[in-house]
Amino acid sequence: MKPKVTVVGAGFVGAGVAQRLLEKELANVVLVDVVEGMPQGKALDMMESAPIEGFSTTIVGTNSYEETKNSDLVVITAGLARKPGMSRDDLQAKNAEIVGGIVKEVVSRSPKAILIIVTNPLDVMTYLAWKKSGFDHRRVIGMAGVLDSARYAYFLSLDLKVPPKEIEAVVLGGHGDLMVPAPEFSKAKGKSVTELLSKEKIEAINQRTRDGGIEIVNLLKTGSAYYAPSSSAVAMAEAMIKDSGRVLPCCVYLKGEYGISNTYCGVPASLSREGVKKVIELKLSQESQASLKRSAEHVREQTVKLNL
Repeated sequence: MKPKVTVVGAGFVGAGVAQRLLEKELANVVLVDVVEGMPQGKALDMMESAPIEGFSTTIVGTNSYEETKNSDLVVITAGLARKPGMSRDDLQAKNAEIVGGIVKEVVSRSPKAILIIVTNPLDVMTYLAWKKSGFDHRRVIGMAGVLDSARYAYFLSLDLKVPPKEIEAVVLGGHGDLMVPAPEFSKAKGKSVTELLSKEKIEAINQRTRDGGIEIVNLLKTGSAYYAPSSSAVAMAEAMIKDSGRVLPCCVYLKGEYGISNTYCGVPASLSREGVKKVIELKLSQESQASLKRSAEHVREQTVKLNL
């Protein structure tokens, strides 16, 4: 029997997550949105692609949470998207209200589910979801590190003229301006990028990675990224559905790892059907460790504003 995954939010990211789950045949999907007809229409459109794509999984679109009962995974993408000139922090109060309401609805119907949070500001919303759900922290995980690391890998590939799939890239910390690209753990065809690129070039790529989201926002003008974010969330879902133990950079709860406590922050973690199987502690350089702590402290400061 296929797992059941609920995707909350039928916008570009949510619909992308649903489509990828279906086409990879990872799960049967319930797509929820408050806009009447939107999830139903997108679900119908996706199912009409089944004879062409050849998948046997199914999707239901709904405006009600009743269909979400007994979900194994819930991916929360709903919320306001950033607009030009808007920081992730500007979104916080409104999206906290939205995410808090969603968590209440899905948890009451799927008390054994794992929650994957995609809504920005990511780290703060993940902490909020953990508090509101009452779940073990290992079952509430934010999607950011996979996305940030994918952007880093792509930008490195452009300079190194290596296919992106042959780049291993690591980005730690909060999903925002203080994220921490870690070149000492990033490789191209097995070689450290610190051996392949100058310090100045690496810092330029690091900065483009930090600005990766807003670069797309500024280009689109009326939206934000969704192809790579949906891929990132599905990579996490796949690791948990398949119980693979795959190590991915995720926003997870830290309780002493990296010298950080009571904070959700991006670090590598092994994922299984229980959620976070293990947090992987890298031996960071002093500079990266200091940057990670600074990033985590910013997340903590923003989290305090929620008054949870």
